[in-house]
Amino acid sequence: MAGSSHGHTPAAWTGVIIAFIGFCVAGAFMVMDQPAGFWAGMGVVLLGGVVGVVMRSMGMGQPKRDHTVPAHAEG
Repeated sequence: MAGSSHGHTPAAWTGVIIAFIGFCVAGAFMVMDQPAGFWAGMGVVLLGGVVGVVMRSMGMGQPKRDHTVPAHAEG
């Protein structure tokens, strides 16, 4: 996978950063024994996934590749 740009897109970075913030919020509220805050943080985690998918559909993600076998790899 050398030279792969998997995940190095604005959509991937934005989704992961939002999800990370959600995990931090959920973890803090779990320690503080506040279930509503925990679930709010988990909602932010899900929001990160949604934002990443929407941004990818807007063209800010990695383009889909054709998964055919290259000619030099055939037997």
